Amino acid sequence: MCRIGAIKSKKYIHPSTALKLMRSQQEGHDDSGFAFVMQDLGGIFETYKELPILSMAATIEGTRLAEDILHDLGFNRVLQWTPDINNKQGLKISPMPNYIFEVLEYPKSHKYATKEEKEELLVDTSIKLRKALEENHSGFIYSFWNDVLTLKEIGSPKDIGTYFNLWNDDNDLSAKIITAQCRQNTNYGIVRYAAHPFFLEGYTVLANGENTFYEKNRLYQEGLYKGYLGFESDSQCFLYSLHYVNKILKWPLEYFMHTVFPLSYNDIDKRDDHQKEILLRIKASLEHLSANGPNTVLGVLPNGNLICVCDPKKLRPVVIGRNDETVIMTSEVAGVNDLMPYRDINKDIYPREREMIVVDNNLKIQRIEQ
Repeated sequence: MCRIGAIKSKKYIHPSTALKLMRSQQEGHDDSGFAFVMQDLGGIFETYKELPILSMAATIEGTRLAEDILHDLGFNRVLQWTPDINNKQGLKISPMPNYIFEVLEYPKSHKYATKEEKEELLVDTSIKLRKALEENHSGFIYSFWNDVLTLKEIGSPKDIGTYFNLWNDDNDLSAKIITAQCRQNTNYGIVRYAAHPFFLEGYTVLANGENTFYEKNRLYQEGLYKGYLGFESDSQCFLYSLHYVNKILKWPLEYFMHTVFPLSYNDIDKRDDHQKEILLRIKASLEHLSANGPNTVLGVLPNGNLICVCDPKKLRPVVIGRNDETVIMTSEVAGVNDLMPYRDINKDIYPREREMIVVDNNLKIQRIEQ
């Protein structure tokens, strides 16, 4: 069973915080990997919030290939951050030769482009880079978006932290939102793309569980949007469903819960409120996006809101701890205890089945029942 965590803070925090959160839950993973997505960045990236950041891992050939593609499209590098590698003997890690984290300036052709046009360019460029790197097995692109940095690696979380010097709380890397998971996607082949969290256009999702409707979701989602690629993990379908409901269809956020974990027709028919007709239409029109199996889903929205949704039977654990500055969602209370030992435990939340938790940028928590 995976261990997942999401930290949202009013102040900037270092990725070592996410490592410590996962370390407290180390009995729940198998040293197969560690990954995180950082959003609302501080440190050396804080002054570049309006520019896209490329996060990728590649061979030397893949690095050159990506640079050529970006140059041909008109992107110009503004800043590059290179991890301070600690490649000591005995580390359980399977690193790539190069790790690229760079801020890029938009092409001159997009100097006066709208927000939507810039976003379309970033999606198209991400797809182009991914396909080019896949053709000759020379690298992985994790995210290409404003104010977002992503790292995914295979191996022991503790050793991954050591290799990238992430245990050292320096001033280079920080963010107000960090999502992380310890454990690779061991239900299928272990590849970097399969590691949670998954990211697309400002949306981040990670899950603890198993979506047994994976094939049904995948076959339907493949034709919905050009950015729905890979499907290396059954949990990736939750990202695409959230993106489709909230970004493409522009439906209210709570409709995501009604889409992936819908009520039965019998339960809907028993309702006498204004939601009855809405729930029937969602269930009938998006039945192919419904999920099944034990799942706890955590997510981040483009506006910075943090969400949590559990499966109808509540078969995967999750706890939410908080203080005045920070909210933590994670699989085990041990993780919250380690990072926030002096909080008021009476304010801890254990989300129920058929409930969505939403944390806004003021750390106000909303509980939405289905």
